Amino acid sequence: MNKARRNRIMDVQAELDELKQEIDAILAEEQVALDNLPESLQESERGQAMGEAIEALESAVSSCEEVDEYLCNAMGE
Repeated sequence: MNKARRNRIMDVQAELDELKQEIDAILAEEQVALDNLPESLQESERGQAMGEAIEALESAVSSCEEVDEYLCNAMGE
């Protein structure tokens, strides 16, 4: 891989890292919101929806990490 393409991949990795950090922040906020709900509401439809959102955000973070690994592999790292 030439230097120009490698640099483009590194730019994408930097952007991806920023997105992952933003998703992490949203995930943390949603987790705090769920944790602060009274226990009876945590089991409600709203609490369950929040839990599902948290799981989806965790998957998004994991997917970002996986994409970063693929990009590293593409560059031979």
